[in-house]
Amino acid sequence: MPKPRRWIAHLDMDAFYASVELLRYPELHGLPVVIGGGRRHQPVLQGDGSRRFATLRDYQGRGVITTATYAARAFGVNSAMGMMKAALLCPQAVLLPVDFDEYKRYSRLFKAAVAEVAPVIEDRGIDEIYIDLSDLPGAQDAVAHDACGGVRALAQEIRNNVRQSTGLSCSIGVTPNKLLSKIASELDKPDGLTVLTEADIPGRIWPLAVRRINGIGPKAGARLQALDISTIGELASKPRDWLIEQFGRSYGRWLNDAAHGVDERAVVTHSEPVSMSRETTFERNLHAVADRQLLGGIFTQLCEQVAADLQHKGYRGRTIGIKLRFDDFRTVTRDLTLAQATADAQAIRHAAGQCLKRVDLTRRLRLLGVRAGGLTRQRDDAATPRPGLPHGGQRAGQRGASTAADAGLFDGDVAG
Repeated sequence: MPKPRRWIAHLDMDAFYASVELLRYPELHGLPVVIGGGRRHQPVLQGDGSRRFATLRDYQGRGVITTATYAARAFGVNSAMGMMKAALLCPQAVLLPVDFDEYKRYSRLFKAAVAEVAPVIEDRGIDEIYIDLSDLPGAQDAVAHDACGGVRALAQEIRNNVRQSTGLSCSIGVTPNKLLSKIASELDKPDGLTVLTEADIPGRIWPLAVRRINGIGPKAGARLQALDISTIGELASKPRDWLIEQFGRSYGRWLNDAAHGVDERAVVTHSEPVSMSRETTFERNLHAVADRQLLGGIFTQLCEQVAADLQHKGYRGRTIGIKLRFDDFRTVTRDLTLAQATADAQAIRHAAGQCLKRVDLTRRLRLLGVRAGGLTRQRDDAATPRPGLPHGGQRAGQRGASTAADAGLFDGDVAG
């Protein structure tokens, strides 16, 4: 018996956050819409039953776009773009606030819909998954003159089930491995289904830019560009030994394999998280002294959110860290390892406050984040831990010109 062909699918929801909002506000279909505003951008219900929406034209602040509809993307508006810049490109775009609770609900719905058809799923985030279709009935069958007709029909069944369960569209790439499927799911977006085999690599994959390979980031892309390599095909034409000479043994080998569509990674149905974090970008730059009360409240809320995430998923964190981004875009992190892992909000707030005391807060802040790392599973019979103490002689009291203690950010208790 011939060995069954390996079929791995990558499913990516189309403009997920924006699409969820369009279900709620169908009158916005076909219009440029961006997601990323705060509560003050909530639509207002008017006397005649219509809604009044905020637009980018009237936006003032330092926020960034979480996502945008395809109509907005046609104007050059993309996720992670500053909203003030986006307002110059598309001032008429409707601005909606982020509603993560609703997006998580729809994420659970679409994954459950997929699992009804294909249960071997690797969760890659709120809006994308990998699916192993290899052993499903019919996956290896040809349909008429289509040698891939069986797996194509399965992928279409998944798409139909997602739409029926959520009202949302998704795009699926089906190939022999995860690397190619990730690329393929983008080829016919939105609402696309792309099935590729190794024979399709020269025609469909090699003409693409090297940055389309997941794992080639900005630095590697720039380095490849400097070597006159701009497409995947050009990368594939380079000898393996030459790539090893340029990029080192491990990365050079991987580049060679990736360019030829080689990827043996399995679909992993479960993996333990490395860390859990929460962060927020301010709509205006905040100063540790002038905006002490506002920053203190935000800092406490982030600690409470991290604690809630840990408790909900049954973990404790032993290393508590903070992330700060200043108005000059410089990013600073500080960590503190505790003697005892914790999921307690007050313990996290205490440790994060100690980290803040080691940062010079002279400049204004544009981002603040809190992270819990060194995760371990919460024991069912464990009591709620007390706030931990610094472990291993960490320098918790080092001060800069203007420290968190001076600003009062370390003061205050966690609510509840």
